[in-house]
Amino acid sequence: MKAALGVIGLAVMGENLVLNMERNGFTVAVYNRTTSRVDEFLATRARGRNIIPAHSLEELVAVLERPRKVMLMIKAGTPVDNMIQALIPLMTKGDVIIDGGNSNFEDTERRMKLVEAAGLLYIGTGVSGGEEGALNGPSIMPGGSREAWPLVKPVFQAIAAKVGGSFPCCDWIGRGGAGHFVKMVHNGIEYGDMQLICEIYDIMRKYLRFDSGRMGKIFAEWNGGPLSSYLVEITGQILEYRETDGEYLVNRILDVAGQKGTGKWTGINALSEGVPLTLITESVFARCLSDEKKERTEAAGVLSGPVPGTVPGTETGGILHDLHDALYAAKIISYAQGFELIASAGKHYAWDLDLGNIAMLWRGGCIIRSVFLEKINDAYKQNPELENLVLAPYFCTLLNKSQESLRRVVAGAVSSGIPVPSLAAALTWFDGFRCEKLPVNLLQAQRDFFGAHTYERTDKERGQFFHTDWTGHGGDTPSTTYSV
Repeated sequence: MKAALGVIGLAVMGENLVLNMERNGFTVAVYNRTTSRVDEFLATRARGRNIIPAHSLEELVAVLERPRKVMLMIKAGTPVDNMIQALIPLMTKGDVIIDGGNSNFEDTERRMKLVEAAGLLYIGTGVSGGEEGALNGPSIMPGGSREAWPLVKPVFQAIAAKVGGSFPCCDWIGRGGAGHFVKMVHNGIEYGDMQLICEIYDIMRKYLRFDSGRMGKIFAEWNGGPLSSYLVEITGQILEYRETDGEYLVNRILDVAGQKGTGKWTGINALSEGVPLTLITESVFARCLSDEKKERTEAAGVLSGPVPGTVPGTETGGILHDLHDALYAAKIISYAQGFELIASAGKHYAWDLDLGNIAMLWRGGCIIRSVFLEKINDAYKQNPELENLVLAPYFCTLLNKSQESLRRVVAGAVSSGIPVPSLAAALTWFDGFRCEKLPVNLLQAQRDFFGAHTYERTDKERGQFFHTDWTGHGGDTPSTTYSV
């Protein structure tokens, strides 16, 4: 018996993907560097299934159908490079190496060239959905060697989440590192969504003085409307979860957040592309600030601020309406920033991306899945040249209706001393984006004054640059004009 695909790495994601593949009719070969994990897996979750154990890379490669397909579900970075180097001599022309971890897209670009130079094919794919998604149907975002896609498509689309019972949340993204780039931005948007929800929660508990159970019911109610999404759904469940003594568990969880790097990479690449990814970047910094627990505890004892007010019950309904609409408005802005980054990188790297299709790949299986994504797909299908998501009629109308709620929520939080970095970033971006005249005319004058960096004029055509001798003794020689 031969296996359709080999999987290296039997941590939770690897195991669950293997079980998903086998359940969908594919025989899978498995290998783990610590080979005892292979035996444990075959003796427990994989018992009686069409799963072939391998205790060496040579064994793994020997039991695969040709062209061979080997998927790495291992830690990103050096371990992936080492495994690729070990596999290349064992494989033959046309075989495929697949990296299913959260690798940096630039590493994927480099690895694809290395693997193709050896006569093999390479895929770097994002896999989203956590352990549940891996087992029952994730969102899969493959990129790399275009010729490899038909070889893995039957497996990937069979195991992916299905929308409407038939549409697989998996399709080809683009060449090179496109798949891992899109997964990176997906994770950045996930950072933003989670932070926005946390800020709304913080206002509810500190300003409205709601207990966790009441907040959980509100999020559950919101999940039945336009905010319907996986993260809003689980937020309701988390807030209502009690321990055996009746106390809400969320109140006992330390307020220090971890991160694994994809949010940071998203911010770094936004800076490289010159895209104002303000909301998502603030969500990353919010996690960094949370890590300064010792310093925050000390500061709480010496730095003063306003005490959040108590809201009369008669006003609560209006405030909840504002919180709902503020969350929705900020969510639109977060996705608009994320898709602007994807579009910019797509042009930069000539990936020929289908933005509407990418939105639909996130419609099921992944952490940011929501009904909202169908509207993004509609917007790009109606106008493939759409410059920014907020300019689409549907989203423009929603933002015009909800921006006052966002203003009231941000203003109220700031007045009460409740930190809302991502909600505030959403509002600031919105006001900046709709502002025909920003104050950077003064900034350009400052740059020209101290560095002769030149400026453009409102009474001249774009592309003409001027320098002024502001002091009368600075000379007429301008600096070279360029922008990073």
